[in-house]
Amino acid sequence: MKRKGWLKVVLIATLAASILGACGSNGNSNGNAGANNESPAGSSGEKVKLTLWGAVPAEAGPQAVIDTWNKENPDIQVEYVRYVNDDPGNLKLDTALMTGQDADLYINYTLTRLQKRVDAGVALDLSSKTDYNIDDQMGSDAAQWKISDKYYGIPTKKNMAFIWLNKDMLDAAGLPIPPVDWTWDDLREYANKLKKDKVYGLLQHDAAFTATIDGTIAGLGVTKPDGTSNFDNDLWKKQLQTVHDMMFADKSTPEYGEQVTSKMPVDTMFLKGEAAMLSAGEFIFRNANDLTNFPHDFKIAFATIPKVTADQKDYKYPGGLGDVLSVNAKSKHQDAAWKFAKWYADGGMLPMASGGRIPSSKSVDGKQAMDLLLKGVEDKYDTESMNKVVFGQFPSFQLSVPQQALDARKEEYEKYFLNEQDLDAALKNMAKRHQEYMK
Repeated sequence: MKRKGWLKVVLIATLAASILGACGSNGNSNGNAGANNESPAGSSGEKVKLTLWGAVPAEAGPQAVIDTWNKENPDIQVEYVRYVNDDPGNLKLDTALMTGQDADLYINYTLTRLQKRVDAGVALDLSSKTDYNIDDQMGSDAAQWKISDKYYGIPTKKNMAFIWLNKDMLDAAGLPIPPVDWTWDDLREYANKLKKDKVYGLLQHDAAFTATIDGTIAGLGVTKPDGTSNFDNDLWKKQLQTVHDMMFADKSTPEYGEQVTSKMPVDTMFLKGEAAMLSAGEFIFRNANDLTNFPHDFKIAFATIPKVTADQKDYKYPGGLGDVLSVNAKSKHQDAAWKFAKWYADGGMLPMASGGRIPSSKSVDGKQAMDLLLKGVEDKYDTESMNKVVFGQFPSFQLSVPQQALDARKEEYEKYFLNEQDLDAALKNMAKRHQEYMK
């Protein structure tokens, strides 16, 4: 049954790639396919209807954003459609973009997904938009989202990934909040000291499993000096070995197969006190701040995503900017969609701050966003570690590796975590398949 599950995911990813590839072969890969000369919204007296696709549940902020816009703009009405940010969910969005379904605007969560949509001609090239300066509004980190030196979307929020800590459990174990420059050996030691019966030392959100190896390759470079794949580097080997040991030797973190097949709700488990640490992003705030549905009485502290080794050079931290809002190049209402995108980026998205999505635009009052994030839950967080980690400044990255290579990498490390191949074989296969994609 396990193998059938993995095969299904692979088939879905392959189908998405093939459909996108076919769509991108029409000669419109510059992202301007379907460009139109629509008249300004409302000039003909007709309402324009737009559809925005995003991965955040509507009740966690997006619906409040949409309601505000629709009230202020009766001539341009927007509907929000939620998609899950996984392989099937992205396939659903890509299908809507390619087939001309209602998808005028959409939010990208990784550079590799955006790259595929640019190649497919469904992301509008924003270089012709002279009425909005993305670099000026969003700062230098925005440039990490450029493709061929062009923007195909607006990075709208500050990206954050870190280790969530149950500070009460740390205090009970006599452990201090970790320093900024800690390592996975340190984290492993913490997890061993914090694990108890029915309490894991560490849980990892699915999106966080590769946070350290991504930050490592971002610093090392995806290729070696001779141009071959660097996916078999020694730091990756040590990192994957450490996580494997935590699963099977220490039993301080769940076995991978158990976590995936049971669809383990790691954020809920952390908030219920069933884990002392959680590796995840700022999106957990929307649950951590919801004391009605996720009641908890412990204080939460924060630590950085650890390095592999203390002497590791050029390590990059998961962060920078994210939630890149793109206009569908096939939309019949690009002008209206662009008007909404600018409004959203420069403050319209503020209702999302309570769920951890802090706007990156300089037009947004940072204190107002932080107040929304902490409103009513100020006593639930360790302020010092939050300011140092959540709102700290660290060298960040957006990984520029083809999605197919990342999918292949996942298939190989999954087989290692499932004990279906050894670590050396996993690394060798990762590098081999990456090399093939580079060709």
